[in-house]
Formats: sequence, C-alpha cells, structure tokens
Amino acid sequence: MYIRIVTKSSSKFILFLLAGLFFTAHAEVYHWQDEKGRHLYSDRPLPGAERLAIRPGFSYRLVRYVYDGDTVTLQGGERIRLLGINTPEVESSKRRGEPGGEAARRWLKKAVEGKKVRLETGVPPRDKYGRLLAHLFSEDGKHINLALVEQGLAIANIYPPELKYVEPLLQAQQRAEEAGRGIWGDPHYTPKPITDLLHGKMRGWHRFHGTPKRIKRSRRYVRLLFSDRIDVRIPKANLALFPDLQNYLGQVIEVRGWASRRKGHYSILVRHPSALVEVGGSEK
Repeated sequence: MYIRIVTKSSSKFILFLLAGLFFTAHAEVYHWQDEKGRHLYSDRPLPGAERLAIRPGFSYRLVRYVYDGDTVTLQGGERIRLLGINTPEVESSKRRGEPGGEAARRWLKKAVEGKKVRLETGVPPRDKYGRLLAHLFSEDGKHINLALVEQGLAIANIYPPELKYVEPLLQAQQRAEEAGRGIWGDPHYTPKPITDLLHGKMRGWHRFHGTPKRIKRSRRYVRLLFSDRIDVRIPKANLALFPDLQNYLGQVIEVRGWASRRKGHYSILVRHPSALVEVGGSEK
C-alpha cells in the first residue's frame, strides 16, 4: 500500500498515523518524492525510497518507587504489578521476608527507579488489589519482567487468560534454572517431598516432588491427589492448557507453587502446566 501526501501539514498528520499503524504490525515506512515534488509513503521498499526512522507512539511513564521485586509505583501514584512473574517477599511489618526478596528488589530498583518505562497491560488489566498488571519495558527496549526471570530473581508465574510472553518467560526460566542462578541455586528452594507439608508450616512459594495417585473432580476444579490430605487443584477453565491429567498418575512430578491449608488439608493451586514438571521415574 502507499499513501500520497500533498501538503506539509497533512504530511505530519499522516506520519503520525503511519507510526501508529505500520509499527503496530511491525512494518517499516518508506518515503520518496515524485517528479512533481509530492511526498509519498509506503510500507514497501520501492526504488528510490528511503526508510524512515519513525519511533512507535508508545507512552512512557516515570517510576517513582520500587516496592519489591515485582511491584512499583509510578509518578502520580499508580501501582504496577509486573505480569507473568513472582519474586520472593521482602521484609515488612506485615510479612516475613523470603530468601532472594531483597536481591530482586535491589535489581529492579537499579533498573527502573527514577527512570521511564513503557507499559503493556494484561488481561484483566487489574488484580483484586486494584494494581495495574503490566509488562515493563525500558526506554532501550529491555523487557524488565523477562530480565528478572533470566537472572533467577523471579519465577515465571503464568495466570491464564493472560498468556502474552509465556514462551520467552519459560525459556528464560529454564536457562536460569540450568545455570543455578538466584532462586534456582538457593537451598531454601530445593525441591522437598510434598509430604513435608504435613510436618510444619511452609510459607511462600516452594518446589515439591511427589507422585499423584488418583484424580478427583468437583464443580470448579480437577484435583490430583497425592494423599488423602494433599492435592493439586487445577481450575476446570484452564484444563485445555494441560495434557491429559491421567499422564501424571504414578509419575514423580515437581509441583511449583503456594500451599494453602484448611482443616488439616493442603492444596496447591496450579493454573498453568509450567508449574507441573515431570521429574521422571514412576512409583515403585
């Protein structure tokens, strides 16, 4: 396609449109003048046309304060929760700090505090606390959420229906895990038998290994039962993302997540198959 521009004022307007439309589709914009001096623009590299260095019309916001490794406050007071990741808690009056929490906060503080970032919001756009959910990008194009995972300072925490950047996040996590960076090299996060849940209170995100023995269905969830008191629950709305759950039965798997306790029963909510890792081997 091409667009012909006749006047100088309309040229500026069309260039604005081209920046928004062409670059949204990752296209390039080329410019030339015809024999009558008219300005022409196209998304194709036609003979005699020059490529224009038009930057997308992204809006950048100043980060005023870094609260922890996955939460920041923008100038104006808007609080942002970084999408697709989770970092350990930092010490506060309300909760105990977790290993790696301060390291993640320091890294994020150095990366974005007092600097401008671009936001890509998620689905839904806000969480239950009213925080805006977003991927952050620095002015030089660095994906901040992804960089935290790559450094082993955050884990990929996929929350359907938001699935943007899932594959890059999981690939970055695999690299960090294989290299033993950050969380992946900390003894606190070494996988533990899932039955350890019965012997003491375990706060925060952990890695557990065990063998699911059967499947139980309810109105909202499908559960992998490890014992009469321990299960992994998967929302029925997310089942299409998972392989056949029968494949997990009798196999040793690693479960990554947060355990909740109710009346002596422990359950780990898993929304995405990336939180269930097949270790290999089967029940003896």
